[in-house]
Amino acid sequence: MEYRKLDGTEFDVSVVGLGCWAMGGLSWGEVDDAESEAAVKRALDLGVNFVDTAAVYGAGRSERVVGRAIKGRRDDVVLATKCGIQWGVPGDFTSFTRDASKAMILRECDESLERLSVDVIDLYQIHWPDEHTPIAEMMAAMAELKAAGKIRAIGVSNFSAAQIAEARRHAPVASVQPPYSLLRRDIEPDLLPYCAEHGVGVLAYSPMQKGLLTGKYTPDSTFPESDARGRWDKNFKGERFLECLKFVEKLREIGARHGRTVAQVAVNWIVHRPGVTVAICGAKRPAQVEDNVGAAGWRLTDDDLAEIEAANPEPPGGGSY
Repeated sequence: MEYRKLDGTEFDVSVVGLGCWAMGGLSWGEVDDAESEAAVKRALDLGVNFVDTAAVYGAGRSERVVGRAIKGRRDDVVLATKCGIQWGVPGDFTSFTRDASKAMILRECDESLERLSVDVIDLYQIHWPDEHTPIAEMMAAMAELKAAGKIRAIGVSNFSAAQIAEARRHAPVASVQPPYSLLRRDIEPDLLPYCAEHGVGVLAYSPMQKGLLTGKYTPDSTFPESDARGRWDKNFKGERFLECLKFVEKLREIGARHGRTVAQVAVNWIVHRPGVTVAICGAKRPAQVEDNVGAAGWRLTDDDLAEIEAANPEPPGGGSY
């Protein structure tokens, strides 16, 4: 495993991180908690030390799974979680609410600490901007938690460059979590350069575009409205889906030259993008973790990168969601 310093912190983090959204179930279908715990433990065994979850993932279920899995191995983990989103009615994808008020952040932190069974959270992140709460208020809460020793570093997620700039006026920001993949590149024109200039770590989530860049789907695959992919991501719809599958076959061809899977090619591309600190790869089974880890320790060649760029239906700086 390769490691990088997370700017502004004491942490060296694995370039491939473990994302634990799916371990919460709900929007990702049924999961087995024992298998999820085994996935976390396997990640640690393979050198993955950055583990990312959130209070809203499964309405606390993911945090409880992670807490049980890291028991006795706390020193092996850079533990990240998030606050500011509340789950409404399970199964209703419109029922999320954003509340990053100071009172809510302070309360959520205590609840996360309890579910994770830890004394301190290494990286605590505001999950989404809350249009009803000034950024100054959000950051005041985060700074208070850091001063109290409940968190070690402050991060944000889904913030724009302008929102990060405002947040940094009130407290240090160690990192931002944006979506970034070969099929979603809208952070390239402004967010990546801003973070590089100001020493803000970039923790890229959804590097496999919700599984599309794993090579497991065919033209016959379907995604109902009850599935997060079918509801939100246009890459899984109509002609765009078929265009993406054609691109996946090019990644498969490139991967075969290196003895790598489609997913490993897609994540390797992210890991070596200038300014990216970590690629957060979701998993809920040990085998998925093992495949994800294979994205580290090697590099695509210049010729590979040129082929990928030529075949990619998403232009540099483009955004598809």
